[in-house]
Amino acid sequence: MAWTVSAGQLARVDRDPPPLAPQQVRLSDDVTMDYVDIYRSQPHVRTVVDFLGRNIAQLGLHVFRRVSDTDRERLTDHPLARLLSRPNLYTTRYRLINALVQDIAVYDMAVWARVRPADAGNDVGGLVRLPMDRTKPVGGDWMEPAAFELKGSAGVVTIPRDRVVYFRGYNPSTSALGLSPMETLRGILAEGFSSQTYREQLWRNGARMSGWISRPSEAPAWSDKGRERFRADWRGLYTGDGQMAGGTPILEDGMQWHAGGMTPEQAQYLETRKLTREEVASAYHIPLPMVGILDHATYSNIREQHRQLYQDTLGPWLTWLAEEIELQLLPDLPDSDNVYVEFNIASKMSGSFEEQAAAASTATGGPWMTRNEQRARFNLPQIEGGDELITPLNVTEGGQASPRDSAPPPSAAPEGQASRAGRSKHRRLRVKARAPVEYERRYEETLTRFFERQQRSVMSRAGAAKRRAGVLAKASVSEVFDRDRWVSELSADLYALGLATSVAAATAALDALDADPETYNEDATLEWLAAHAAAVAASVNAATEEQVAAALEQSDDEQPDALSSVFAVALGQRVLSLAQSEATAMSGFGTTEAARGLAAQTGGEATKTWRVRSSNPRPAHRRMDGETVGLDDTFSNGARWPADSRLDPLQRAGCQCDVEVSFDI
Repeated sequence: MAWTVSAGQLARVDRDPPPLAPQQVRLSDDVTMDYVDIYRSQPHVRTVVDFLGRNIAQLGLHVFRRVSDTDRERLTDHPLARLLSRPNLYTTRYRLINALVQDIAVYDMAVWARVRPADAGNDVGGLVRLPMDRTKPVGGDWMEPAAFELKGSAGVVTIPRDRVVYFRGYNPSTSALGLSPMETLRGILAEGFSSQTYREQLWRNGARMSGWISRPSEAPAWSDKGRERFRADWRGLYTGDGQMAGGTPILEDGMQWHAGGMTPEQAQYLETRKLTREEVASAYHIPLPMVGILDHATYSNIREQHRQLYQDTLGPWLTWLAEEIELQLLPDLPDSDNVYVEFNIASKMSGSFEEQAAAASTATGGPWMTRNEQRARFNLPQIEGGDELITPLNVTEGGQASPRDSAPPPSAAPEGQASRAGRSKHRRLRVKARAPVEYERRYEETLTRFFERQQRSVMSRAGAAKRRAGVLAKASVSEVFDRDRWVSELSADLYALGLATSVAAATAALDALDADPETYNEDATLEWLAAHAAAVAASVNAATEEQVAAALEQSDDEQPDALSSVFAVALGQRVLSLAQSEATAMSGFGTTEAARGLAAQTGGEATKTWRVRSSNPRPAHRRMDGETVGLDDTFSNGARWPADSRLDPLQRAGCQCDVEVSFDI
């Protein structure tokens, strides 16, 4: 392999590295803050930076040796493991990693000094964080600094490059220095600072009313003493903490008050604060609900964003830090062949205890804890014979995959027969209706967009009607709520999602029954799906229209808040409830239709059973748990499947029951 130039030739292209960024941000004409002051005074920056530091520092940092491609060994007594577990006499691993991440988040650079063992209480040396506001890379070239200067009140210490661990991010101008995100956020931070300054001034002045005072020209001449007296009285009585602050002022000599200025509502102060936090979070690639922006957060999407946090947001950070530690620390430590470090992210991605227990049971094919081990978790004494694993009667080698299974294993097909076409007679097959969880999330997203469009239209029309005061005392609901438009739009949305969800549920059911998914005729369902979508859209919009009409009856001052409350509920509780019930209904419909087609094809007998999840709070549904009827019959409540549109809206709302289809073939 041919090499074009040497590393030395590349380094000599620019012997002097580009200068450091000024580490200051100009927030106004007369206010400039350095990065430390921004972190100290800007709450949005601190929220995001602290979030990154704490969430990475809480992960364990483990040392492993790669034994083979399929085996590795955890090293707890390796010099690197000891060094990271106790960096120095007065710093824990958590504080070292937390400070490292926050330094990088603020400066895009961080430095650990490597100290002698005598200073660290560790036979392999120690690590000490250098404050980045007093540390400066010096010398070297555009590829690597030669040393670092640490400035203090007693002087300057120069530390050679090979005596530090240096972390830095990407800089388009040089490989020797990072480029702080504060540089990119200059504009949004300045805007947030101006907004915060305005609010402080507003409260400091106690300006319940914002405006100015005029004095008529024919009024008696105003002496300097009289003018100062009036100004002092005004400030002492009506501003700040004055006795009459916020009260009605008494003016003199025919003076008049003229309202003026900009209110916090007109300045969109709250929107500006939220925008600043959103922009800062986006700059660090953090999901918005993780830093308290919950506008469109639901239980399901927050759970998914929590996984995204450790996969997409923190994953690159963890890889970067681990590789830098391996590159700069391992070569100088003994016994480091095939050694590497890894953050213990598995502890955050392993799911709840129930999910882990179910997965472990299935993976091992039997129980995985003894009775005494479980009793110890509850601080109970051991019992005789409790150290043996219990194997349930339904679990034997080559039998059930898990003790959680309850259905008998299917009998083998006779020799020479195909698995799909030649099933043995008198077999019972069961499958529960449930489309993949992503469809409930898609319902949430679609319904959220729908209600947001509706809110913008209703609020805009209501505002326009209010501006026509004198022509109409109050806006009518027909002026602000276009019923035909909203029924048409929501019907189209529900139809498209209903088709996708029912097909997914039918495909999953047929696959579980070892049947050909092509047997499902989705074209035969289109007419029913369209009628269902239109009925649900009409019901949903009728409820919204009624709530909007009630809000319009409020007084002029209360009306905007009342309208906002209608859509706050719609974008919260109603979106989640509708998404759950529609995903449930379409899953039940698709599974039932697939079963009907399969029964007609095979000549088998099919039944359906209502199954209730343990978290279902409705007594009426819990009483139906286990109720079994023919495939073409209805359950005792008149429904064909859970969340059927035949049910009362209150019985449908948020329903997450299942319908289980059973075949005797």
